[in-house]
Amino acid sequence: MTARPRLVVLDGYTMGQDISWQALASLGTLTVHDRTPPELVLTRSRGADVLVTNKTVLAAASIAALPDLKCILVLATGYNVVDVAEAARRSIPVCNVPGYSPPSVAQHVLSVVLEMFSHTARHARAVAEGRWAAQPDFCFWDAPVVELAGKTFGVVGFGAIGSRVAELAHAFGMNVLAHVPRPKPAPAYQPFAFAGLDELFAKSDVVSLHCPLTADNENLVDARLLALMKPSACLVNTARGQLVDEAALAHALSSGRLGGAALDVVRVEPIRPDNPLLSAPNCLITPHVAWASLEARTRLMAGVAANLVAFLSGQPQHVVNAVP
Repeated sequence: MTARPRLVVLDGYTMGQDISWQALASLGTLTVHDRTPPELVLTRSRGADVLVTNKTVLAAASIAALPDLKCILVLATGYNVVDVAEAARRSIPVCNVPGYSPPSVAQHVLSVVLEMFSHTARHARAVAEGRWAAQPDFCFWDAPVVELAGKTFGVVGFGAIGSRVAELAHAFGMNVLAHVPRPKPAPAYQPFAFAGLDELFAKSDVVSLHCPLTADNENLVDARLLALMKPSACLVNTARGQLVDEAALAHALSSGRLGGAALDVVRVEPIRPDNPLLSAPNCLITPHVAWASLEARTRLMAGVAANLVAFLSGQPQHVVNAVP
């Protein structure tokens, strides 16, 4: 492209007010919308050479109706919000940003696992409420503190995030199981083993999901898989909410069939007030924040800018669709 491209960001608000858009603004004429509801996607996208989206859906009909569109940059690693087949049909590359979030997401996973097994916040609240001061003994606890060492940590998906989570679990002395759809080299540390999905769910004290959402794995964690888990086990999901049958998970928690769950994602975001998991016991829900450290968001912005530079130079990178 010879002229300065027109760049439109459809949902920039979740990048935060502490991140600069200057890297993109220096490469074209930039418009940043905080949020774009479905009914305004076409209006705001018309005339754009490059669209940038995080969670705003770009459906086939929208892409087909934008004759000027030449590239779609996803402000994330996951790209299920874009109809990549329609973009490919139009020879529009869809470029994501892999690798920006593993340290932050892995840190979040271990933080919620530690909370579920050590109950740090719960006990700190008890102190603030005066319950320690009222005790006759030097210590007390009202939830069991469970040591992670020697327990089994199951990772579903062993990409950049899953493998980093597994390394941290190993550092706590845990045995690691991993489930992958295709063979991968095993890490050097032990104990480690690849396992089938049923075996992993049955043997693990923690199961953490780190696989992309596909047409084949929606509701992957259903009542059958949950029934295989130990009653003391914990499910962690920082991947996509649609991987879990939420009604089945709520039932497993409410019936005491499952020890706990820590979720950073749900099926509909923001979470609906009637989501059954909000009233389920031992269910820790955070607002899709595992990825959102300043360091990760800084890497993400740099990655999007690098993708734009590569596209403008005629050599797009991190293309996730098969562009003719």
